[in-house]
Amino acid sequence: MPVLLPAVAEQLFRDIRKIYQETSQIPDDLLNSLKFVFGPCAIQALDLVDQRSVTCVSSPSGRKAFQVTGGSGIVYTCFSSCHYCPCPAFAYTVLRRNHCLLCKHILAVYLCEAMGVTHPQSASDEQMTALLSGTPSL
Repeated sequence: MPVLLPAVAEQLFRDIRKIYQETSQIPDDLLNSLKFVFGPCAIQALDLVDQRSVTCVSSPSGRKAFQVTGGSGIVYTCFSSCHYCPCPAFAYTVLRRNHCLLCKHILAVYLCEAMGVTHPQSASDEQMTALLSGTPSL
């Protein structure tokens, strides 16, 4: 069962989806809400979205993962379905300190999904297995 975000965050993504589909912009009040709910990583996540750093990799079997290229050029394979990112910030601020709900990479995934701006990439089931097991990236 996927980990769910707090209701306020889920509603925020729904609002972004609705307004972005109509206007192709996120209004200032929703940007302020993002910063309030997610803290400083909201600005960093929006920067990743602006740079088109999120790719949605899907396979014929229906498996899906997201690859996010961080500011340093490192590609992180993130899973929104289980709310996980292998980056050091996720391990430290989300898991260890319980200081943030998400790291900037997962937040960028949620934002890209809400806005419909992920880059789609197909992978064979074998490639997806390799990706999910942490062997060579696509």
